[in-house]
Amino acid sequence: MKRLILIKHAPPEVDPTQSSEKWNLGEKGRKACEGLAEKLRPHGIGKIVSSQEPKALQTAEELSSRLAVEVTSIPGLEEHDRRNVPHMRSGEFISMVELFFRRPDDLVLGDETANEALARLSAAIEAIVSDATEDTMAVITHGTVMALFLEKHRAGKSGFDLWRRLGLPSFAVLEIPSYKTIEMIERV
Repeated sequence: MKRLILIKHAPPEVDPTQSSEKWNLGEKGRKACEGLAEKLRPHGIGKIVSSQEPKALQTAEELSSRLAVEVTSIPGLEEHDRRNVPHMRSGEFISMVELFFRRPDDLVLGDETANEALARLSAAIEAIVSDATEDTMAVITHGTVMALFLEKHRAGKSGFDLWRRLGLPSFAVLEIPSYKTIEMIERV
């Protein structure tokens, strides 16, 4: 059985003066990759494909060095485009994200609707899966788009609730080609 492991990146160093797509992993994030690698090791990952955002790519590189797996980076796996959104208080941001999930066709936060973000991520994942020769591949992405994708493939589960539960890092193991979730690790 082929498997896809969707991974939410390790915790970045938050810099409120920069847009989140520019954030990097700090010592805490690099340390978190040790535990993540150990949780992923039994899955026998053959390839890691990462978002091009620094925090995701650095998570991929940390995993690559621990699991001896090749890393590539492609466009399309990035977080929901909210580069134009200033840093917000936590409660305000959570309220906006809830609205983002509740109104997927409306532009409520950033420069991309939920459905546009989901379509972009889904196209990138389909390309990865269709080109894969490995039995198990890992995709390192971001919490909002990951929750959108899992919501689409997990009937009855709210994407917003998934987004709230997914820690930094976390992962879901999906069966290919059905994308049925066979394991969910919400916090590593």
